[in-house]
Amino acid sequence: MTNDKRYKIVYCTPALYMAGGVERVLSLKANYFAEHFGYDITIILTEGKDKPFFYPLSDKIQVVNLDIGFEQLWTCSFVKKIFVYLKKQRLYKKKLTSELMRISPDITISLLRREINFLTRIKDGSRKIGEIHVNRLNYRNFESNDTNGIKRLFANIWMRDLVRHLKKLDRFVTLTEEDKLQWPELDNVLVVPDPLSFFPNAVSPLTSKRVLAVGRYVYQKGFDLLLRAWALVEKDTSEWELAIYGQGNREPYMQLINDLGIDQSRCHLYGPTNDIIREFLNSSIFVFSSRFEGFGMVVVEAMSSGLPVVSFDCPCGPKDILSDNEDGLLIENGNIDKFASSISRLVNDQSLRAQMAKSGRKNVERFKMECIGQKWKGIFDGLYE
Repeated sequence: MTNDKRYKIVYCTPALYMAGGVERVLSLKANYFAEHFGYDITIILTEGKDKPFFYPLSDKIQVVNLDIGFEQLWTCSFVKKIFVYLKKQRLYKKKLTSELMRISPDITISLLRREINFLTRIKDGSRKIGEIHVNRLNYRNFESNDTNGIKRLFANIWMRDLVRHLKKLDRFVTLTEEDKLQWPELDNVLVVPDPLSFFPNAVSPLTSKRVLAVGRYVYQKGFDLLLRAWALVEKDTSEWELAIYGQGNREPYMQLINDLGIDQSRCHLYGPTNDIIREFLNSSIFVFSSRFEGFGMVVVEAMSSGLPVVSFDCPCGPKDILSDNEDGLLIENGNIDKFASSISRLVNDQSLRAQMAKSGRKNVERFKMECIGQKWKGIFDGLYE
């Protein structure tokens, strides 16, 4: 028997005005649940009171902005930050409790931000779900490669406290099977990947002699590793080029190109693009050089556009997405020489590119919104069986 209960669901997240992955995924899911399942969806925000949403939202979705202003913490000194945070956290708990009592949802979902510290203590009658959009090993360590003993001490204390709160949830959802294994203290963990935001009708003809990478210019994305690999690849080919698209400071990478003696006429660092599908279709190989990820949706997007992939086997995501030597090449994390030789292998083998591209596109159909939507419906129904 199918359960057609029209759930009343509340999502808690900081803001929707930024062009981030979490914001995009939440908008996709909320729209689908409201339009296709008829769920009553409310999104509760704490930031961006008068800012427009970056991604479109269905007019069936209610949005409540509590206007807490945690972003003020970005401009505070360390000592002041503690007092401001505690004050704003108390205000958030009071306002969120009031809203949940007013809405009386069936299910409340935290995207593991500040409300996770008190959400399960709010007695509004709803089932509580937490979903994490990074992997455990790199949670609270999104950008930097620097660390020290004090930071590690606070991180360990904070993680123990987080686990204590996660145990009280009705369900805790990770993006990958790989990351699920990183939470052995919990017995309430389920896996649901992020959904594709598009599945193009057209695919790359694989005729352009261009290797593509997409992501922010930050340590996590490993473009320094990619450029070192490309310095080896370009010695084997005089025709192919590398193109990288993304937000952030490109200067350190431009300097690295100079230092490595890379041919600048065949290696291009671009800013963000407004038409990523066009860039996929105008390329023949996609490369993914991240040191760590929460999932790696851009890999799925590239495969849906008919591109074979060379990816580091970083935690977490790639091994959940592609199968080595079937629809891509999965390389030991950080192995620059193997990464370079794998790119060269695809550069020199057109039939292998075509074969992997075809397998990959078929593989990633499982990430379409309708498939991911059914997984979430199963979780919601399971809470009320």
